[in-house]
Amino acid sequence: ASKGGMILALLCWAAGEVAAYPPWDFSWHDPARRGARADPQSSWMEDPHSRAITGHQPVAVQCQEAQLVVTVHRDLFGTGRLVNAADLTLGPAACKHSSLDPAHNTVTFAAGLHECGSVVQVTPDSLIYRTLLNYDPSPASNPVIIRSNPAVIPIECHYPRRENVSSNAIQPTWAPFSSELSAEERLVFSLRLMNEDWSSERPFMGFHLGDVLNLQAEVATENHVPLRLFVDSCVAALSPGTDSSPHYSIIDFNGCLVDGRSDDTSSAFLTPRPREDVLRFQIDVFRFAGDARNLIYITCHLKVTPADQAPDPLNKACSFNKARNTWAPVEGTRDICSCCEMGNCESSAFSRRLNPLEQWPGRRFRRHDAKGKEAEADVVIGPVLLSREVGTTGEQQERDQGGVTAASSLVTGLICLAAGMGLAGVGLAIGMGHRRCAHASA
Repeated sequence: ASKGGMILALLCWAAGEVAAYPPWDFSWHDPARRGARADPQSSWMEDPHSRAITGHQPVAVQCQEAQLVVTVHRDLFGTGRLVNAADLTLGPAACKHSSLDPAHNTVTFAAGLHECGSVVQVTPDSLIYRTLLNYDPSPASNPVIIRSNPAVIPIECHYPRRENVSSNAIQPTWAPFSSELSAEERLVFSLRLMNEDWSSERPFMGFHLGDVLNLQAEVATENHVPLRLFVDSCVAALSPGTDSSPHYSIIDFNGCLVDGRSDDTSSAFLTPRPREDVLRFQIDVFRFAGDARNLIYITCHLKVTPADQAPDPLNKACSFNKARNTWAPVEGTRDICSCCEMGNCESSAFSRRLNPLEQWPGRRFRRHDAKGKEAEADVVIGPVLLSREVGTTGEQQERDQGGVTAASSLVTGLICLAAGMGLAGVGLAIGMGHRRCAHASA
């Protein structure tokens, strides 16, 4: 009886341990998966859809001379279920596919580099064309349920600025091509997304709310006289340009970083500048409410003045200092920022603003310097993609439920152990009583 009670207790304890881990979930014995489950903020590149994309590479991109060709396998997520070709579009303009191959279950998009709402970024060495492959599933036969989530896949084409991209050789004329470009002394404006220490560019994806965007505006002056760069305005929107809704003004009123005026942000220009032709600023990451794609485009208007010209209310870089409750410039006197609070930095003679968007009717006018060279330009970066955090709450609930299950199983095991020990004690007492009775009768 004693042995039977102990065996029963051990069996109950083992049953309680097994109950803590459901038979359909074997991730508890895998240290790698345990570590992954412990991180509730894994980036969107690590969700199951993206793992499938990485595994069988259903999207192929060809960067040609004047267009890009995107070939998409309809088994987009590697699950064996083919997506509807009509649910796939290219770019913010939602361009439809140009051909469909039923034999190979592929969908092909062919679009010019400047078509479908693509964005071009100019860097000192490259031209970078960015667009998006969008998957927006149509309602199922039963409109009450959904079986797949929308997806956004970024696409980039990089072209060197100082080399021949064409497959055809350049025939020299009376002057070499490179020397002719150098003689024009063009001003090249650029806006780049930088890493934490500003040493290099970083990808446009993987951001979370609470992160910071490091933006560096720059102008390549070639052989031009020394210039000072300013960011006149910046507007965030869901598509390139500034004519879409919703939109949000980040920098306004000729260089006032108005986003830093909000109570819940620390957005500001960085001082001092690394060079006169470079201006850095930081923006707290945000997203537009109700946008399932979690992306933003940022359009900024950059301009330059001679480096020896003192900053003024129309040419400045001002941040709001919350500690002192006042505006402060990167350089110049504080009075040039006094107009930021009221938003009246432009005099009537220079007034161009009816609202933050009407100053850019597509491509705004370009001002030129005395030599006829462009002294300002619009630049666009994006799409800046926020990581998907869908499932974080579910994972937390799963962990909480797992803790409750483990705790309840532990209690069950202890109860079983106590019951087994009690049974063993009863059996032992009965055995001793039986022996006494037998001895007494003898």
